[in-house]
Amino acid sequence: MIKRLLTVILTVAVLTMNTGCMKKASSGEVYFLNFKPEVASVYDEIAKVYKNETGKDVKIVTAASGTYEQTLKSEIAKSSAPTIFQVNGPIGFASWEKYCADLKDTALYNNLNDKDVAITKGDGVYAIPYAIEGYGIIYNDAIMRKYFSLPNKSTSLTDASQIDSFEKLKEIVVDMQSKKKELGIEGVFASTSLNAGEQWRWQTHLANIPFYYEFKENLKEDETTVTKGLDKKEITFKFADNFKNIFDLYINNSVTDKKLLGSKSTSDSMAEFALGKCAMVQNGDWAWSQIKNVDGNVVKENDIKFLPIFTGIEGEENQGLCVGTENYIAVNKNASDEAKKNSIDFLEWLYTSETGKEYVSKRLGFNAPFKSFSENERPDDPLSREVIKWLDSDKNNIEWTFLSFPSDEFKNYFGDVLLQYTQGNLNWNDVKKTVVERWKSESNK
Repeated sequence: MIKRLLTVILTVAVLTMNTGCMKKASSGEVYFLNFKPEVASVYDEIAKVYKNETGKDVKIVTAASGTYEQTLKSEIAKSSAPTIFQVNGPIGFASWEKYCADLKDTALYNNLNDKDVAITKGDGVYAIPYAIEGYGIIYNDAIMRKYFSLPNKSTSLTDASQIDSFEKLKEIVVDMQSKKKELGIEGVFASTSLNAGEQWRWQTHLANIPFYYEFKENLKEDETTVTKGLDKKEITFKFADNFKNIFDLYINNSVTDKKLLGSKSTSDSMAEFALGKCAMVQNGDWAWSQIKNVDGNVVKENDIKFLPIFTGIEGEENQGLCVGTENYIAVNKNASDEAKKNSIDFLEWLYTSETGKEYVSKRLGFNAPFKSFSENERPDDPLSREVIKWLDSDKNNIEWTFLSFPSDEFKNYFGDVLLQYTQGNLNWNDVKKTVVERWKSESNK
């Protein structure tokens, strides 16, 4: 009996050791948690192509819109945690620093056109941008041309490219709204998506503009850019009324009654634009896939253009698009050495191989900031071409200051009070007060 018992114990021990070895061997899996739902299907295809080319597996999971931070918090705690994840600029890095591996010795970092754009601390490089993007007001030039040809239009302007101020934009939008039946649209602007998790175009992207100008006024002598060294514990929201100018223009000249905007998503608004129900929508160059993939899309590629987001701030006739990145890639330093190596190999394949670069520029639509991409390997979709055009212009493109926003909670509070304002439950002073107070409280946590 004793011999049999010892045999059983030894057998179990050997099986346990083998199981442990098996787990260690399989710990080299690449798991990429993707931030962008609009390109989830492309990433699924990339995983299959990568397997075919290299024989290696990569698992790509996409977080639902507006849930990335929560999803990452849940996934990073698991034994099979993401080996590649994304951080939202310096503030995001502060939250996830303990999980970020040092990438300074990787070919991925050395491939950057401008190494200063990477997120660093001390001698380390912990997150690398993978796309330069731009956003503004997307418009359908076919509808605009139709408007400008109306004999009873009230403006003297003859082309959308002549719009260079909030005053001119408002004049045209209000007149177009009054003539929406003649133009065959339901409203000038697509629905302002204020459903929970869908408010990022306003509490983040639109809010970027007033804070950019506020921070710019307070630059120190040795600072050349508002995005470097941002650590604002308090703000005044000096340009709150300028935010209100454009936000009111959106919600009062829309496809949807403003009291119903709390049920609308970004997908709803992009479908409205794609189907020709409206002439304008605020979004970025990443939205091309959301336009072209809408069933029944009627907007022609050569009619898709960008306008800057004008708010009535002095000097805005020289303003361009909002250009920058919030998309930084990081590798989980707690992954096994094999998984970290495999993860870096995948990223370098994606941004240096001919197959990978084709997917990045043509299918994902990223304007990648790497030396490995020639001018002919840039995205050729209409919105990306527009961003490049604005980058090459003499206009002052606006930096992305929302990377300094103190937390996602701050943005959620901002979005919530915008919804309350839209529904008539708060006045604008209440909105401004909440934004200022929440910035301070979130910054000092």
